[in-house]
Amino acid sequence: MTKIDTHIPYNPYTEGLLYPVLVDADIVAYSASFSKDVHSEESAKDQVDKVIEYIKNSTSTIDIGQYSYFLTGKGNFRYDIVDNYKANRKNSNKPEYIDFVRDYIIDQYKAVVTEGQEADDAIGIIATELNYKCIIASVDKDFLQIPCWHYNTRRNEWYKPDEFEGLQHFYKQILTGDTVDNIKGIYKVGPKTAEKMLKDCDTEQELYEACVKAYNGSHEKVLENGRLLWLRRYEDELWSYK
Repeated sequence: MTKIDTHIPYNPYTEGLLYPVLVDADIVAYSASFSKDVHSEESAKDQVDKVIEYIKNSTSTIDIGQYSYFLTGKGNFRYDIVDNYKANRKNSNKPEYIDFVRDYIIDQYKAVVTEGQEADDAIGIIATELNYKCIIASVDKDFLQIPCWHYNTRRNEWYKPDEFEGLQHFYKQILTGDTVDNIKGIYKVGPKTAEKMLKDCDTEQELYEACVKAYNGSHEKVLENGRLLWLRRYEDELWSYK
């Protein structure tokens, strides 16, 4: 996938593009909670404020009202697709202050808490409603399927995939799967191999057919991975290739 204007000092605000910023607050919560500087509720609050202030300074929005925060709440439609979705996370230890931090982000920053879907889906839906005239602030590579401005809060980099580059990223994920979310891809196929497998595709139909071929003709596996990996653009959406 092509990276466009990925390195600072580039910033869309220098071109007068005063877009709203959609913040992946799940990342904020975990980043703050795992910080070595957090040892009390007060220090947890301070760390959240530092992370959010960093995002604000980096995206340079003047109007504080242009920021929206999204947290994943209860339920996820993906568990109805496969029952082992994110099963690899069940035994992982939660940071001590994660629940307190989440409550603080909700109270202090008026975060939207999703039900039945992930914060990523809510961000995808809002980005679509904004006709992709927005900035998504996160470290999650899944967002690169959405054709808008992206600010990587860890790498301090900017990206702007176009619509087809977003599709390429999505179909590449169908081939590789996602070990973080326990989504199985093709054995020994990583991002570079997947990119080579799709490099001659010029349309979404060709991307889809290449994935089906790679899965030995299994439309069902492509559909399953696609539904697990696709970030919603509309409420209650379930991905399928038209």
